[in-house]
Amino acid sequence: MRTAIIHACIEAETKAKAEDVLRQLGMTPTEAIRIFYTQICRKGALPFPVDVPNQLTRDTLANSQRGEEIEEFNSLEEMFETWPS
Repeated sequence: MRTAIIHACIEAETKAKAEDVLRQLGMTPTEAIRIFYTQICRKGALPFPVDVPNQLTRDTLANSQRGEEIEEFNSLEEMFETWPS
């Protein structure tokens, strides 16, 4: 079997975190990439759903990143109580 080299740039922190997880799983980055590519080939698509966020989600994320319109709760129950019935 012929092999090919993949060259990818990724943020150093993301790489380190991902490789820590892979080490815990007993896998190398090469093995993880091989599995990922194999699953793409088998499914003919990414092996997980990728959705484009709608406008409400984009606006909410942008507000959150700016620290705007953020509500804090002491528990899930407290949060759920604020939702309309």
